[in-house]
Amino acid sequence: MSLLKRQFSTLPGFGLAFGISLFWLGLIVVLPFAALVLSTTGMGWQAFFTTVLDARVLASIRVSFVSAFWAAAINAVFGLLVAWVLVRYPFPGRRLFDAMIDLPFALPTAVAGIALAGLYAPTGLLGQALEPLGVKVAFTPLGIVVALTFIGLPFVVRTIEPVLEGLEHELEEAAACLGAHRWQIVRRVILPALVPALLTGVALAFARAAGEFGSVIFIAGNIPGVSEIAPLIILSKLDQYDQNGATAVAVVMLAIAFLSLLLINSLQWHFARRHGATR
Repeated sequence: MSLLKRQFSTLPGFGLAFGISLFWLGLIVVLPFAALVLSTTGMGWQAFFTTVLDARVLASIRVSFVSAFWAAAINAVFGLLVAWVLVRYPFPGRRLFDAMIDLPFALPTAVAGIALAGLYAPTGLLGQALEPLGVKVAFTPLGIVVALTFIGLPFVVRTIEPVLEGLEHELEEAAACLGAHRWQIVRRVILPALVPALLTGVALAFARAAGEFGSVIFIAGNIPGVSEIAPLIILSKLDQYDQNGATAVAVVMLAIAFLSLLLINSLQWHFARRHGATR
């Protein structure tokens, strides 16, 4: 009887499958990060804090994470809008429009950076139009946000799309029949179901943007204290054979990224639990 009660599974039993998964996660993810943290122990606390509290290093970390935050926030709004249009409205060229969303995945980041720098430079197509308005994008912090928004958009769109496709239209129709206005339907029916997926997409976009290098380096201008990103600081320290200094900056970035993702995942769990309790 006990054998009949067991559910059929293509994969091995839980113990073996869990052990293999844990081993692979430790080998691919945990072990490199642990080695990164352990490599800083040899430099001593004083040297560590002297490195990471340097004004130039702190400014670069601030530029990286603040730019990643704004890029993720922009993608949260416009990524949701793009996903809504793709799922809810048939229109000519929809397949081409849908394929273009994945271009940041397919393109080398350096190619994206060169294209954006040429487009938003003072002599570029959009740069020429924005310069009379007093808006300068290339070689400024705004250019960093533009590049990070470009590479982060697919994460939000592709995370929200399946949830939108699975959202029952009957719920919206029932709310409309009960007298709910459009904004009430969006706020009380649609958004509660989308928030967990939206937060997941934002977390992925933020994490991708925080460590981005290739697409940013060409459009940032790399001015110390203004538009210099933390990955560039790490690269410059490696070029100077300061491996301990590069490792120290990397550890700080790792800690900030981990805490940020932990906060976003906590919010996602909270909204998912709240939505499940109200259904």
